[in-house]
Amino acid sequence: MASPKVILQRLNVLKAGLQVVKSCSFGELVPRRCLSSTIPRHHNRGQPSFGLLFDIDGVLVRGRTPIPAAKQCFQNLVDRKGKYKVPVVFVTNAGNCIRQTKAEQLSHLLEVEVSPDQVMLSHSPLRVFSQFHNMCVLVSGQGPVLDVAQNLGFQNVVTIDMLREAYPLLDVVDHNRRPKEMVPPTKDLPPIEAVILFGEPIRWETNLQLIVDVLLSNGKPGNPVTSLHYPHIPVLACNMDLMWMAEAKNPRFGHGMFLVCLESIYKKITGCELKYEALIGKPSVVTYNYAELLVRQQAESLGWAEPVERLYAIGDNPMADIYGANLYNRYLQASRQSQAQAQMKGGVGQAGAVPKQEAVEKVGASGDMRVGAPGGDGRLPESCRSILVCTGVYNQDQQDLPPDPLQTVTERIFHGHRDFRFDPSLTQPSFVVQDVREAVELVFQQEGCPLE
Repeated sequence: MASPKVILQRLNVLKAGLQVVKSCSFGELVPRRCLSSTIPRHHNRGQPSFGLLFDIDGVLVRGRTPIPAAKQCFQNLVDRKGKYKVPVVFVTNAGNCIRQTKAEQLSHLLEVEVSPDQVMLSHSPLRVFSQFHNMCVLVSGQGPVLDVAQNLGFQNVVTIDMLREAYPLLDVVDHNRRPKEMVPPTKDLPPIEAVILFGEPIRWETNLQLIVDVLLSNGKPGNPVTSLHYPHIPVLACNMDLMWMAEAKNPRFGHGMFLVCLESIYKKITGCELKYEALIGKPSVVTYNYAELLVRQQAESLGWAEPVERLYAIGDNPMADIYGANLYNRYLQASRQSQAQAQMKGGVGQAGAVPKQEAVEKVGASGDMRVGAPGGDGRLPESCRSILVCTGVYNQDQQDLPPDPLQTVTERIFHGHRDFRFDPSLTQPSFVVQDVREAVELVFQQEGCPLE
């Protein structure tokens, strides 16, 4: 496992790739129901050269119930000793636990051993946001948020409950939670320097009120607001999913819905847009870049001598899983094109390597986030293909993808985050299959590898 310093060096690079992605056009993606010949097969006589990225909710489970095809699928992905045949990383927008807990849950549900090093939660890339780790941060979400924050490297953490206790007069929407009789004294807290949004909270009204208090008061919610502090203190948000699929017949509200509420409230009060220092989780490129690093580490643990050349991302949400995988694929193509142009101009470098550049400490917001190159030989995969399953948010019986990926924004409903430029072509998967088992079988067929 790479050290935190190595991970930071690998991930704090490559702002130049952003400009290439913005300026280049790569044409239409592969149609959603494509023939197996659409993507060239890679006949491998020896070691495979691909890795798998699995979404969890809607692909492997629905709430706490495993999808039937998932268990059999993973029985086929490991050998008799339980060793994975190819690198496998679980990439989820969930974030209400630490990686160890999620790995244990998956191991139990799938009946195969899942290591924490194979699990990427929506907040996992925050490990490399070291510039915030020594700040006093307010964290919002549910579950063991204090443990999650400290596990990620944050040293000075304030939870919403701690804030409520310190300033008991702030949370008054629920009459039953208001202070009774005598007003308790306030407790001084250090000024809050940043806000970290891990996931949807339980009491939305409490979290919305207190987060807005912190933003309006420049991190001092006990003080009266006499003027607008703008730009406000940094806000970092994980998981932009508007909806997700559990056991119910229809999708449920996700953290993206909470962000919509927070953005709307802040703008209604101030007239200004809420700004994000970073948006983490699918479909941001920072998430897939980090997932690719984990795939490389898995390949090393399997003893692979050659780098992973191709990634296959399997998901159920066109606006998160498919959009993000396709955006990352576009980024990979842009990086290779940039390298090829550099070589044509007399530069030296390896095909697929990331252009060298001064490290960027600050990772920007929205879908234009870029984190940098993997270490080692510096090579990036040649592609990342998206596979859409019909067991979650997307259901062929209830909806269909648009036949024309170039429809205008006004002709479609965009469930992505406010700060992502909507590109309809990015919602078009490379393949559509019924379930995760068909997805894995398709990948091995494409790669010319028997799945035994």
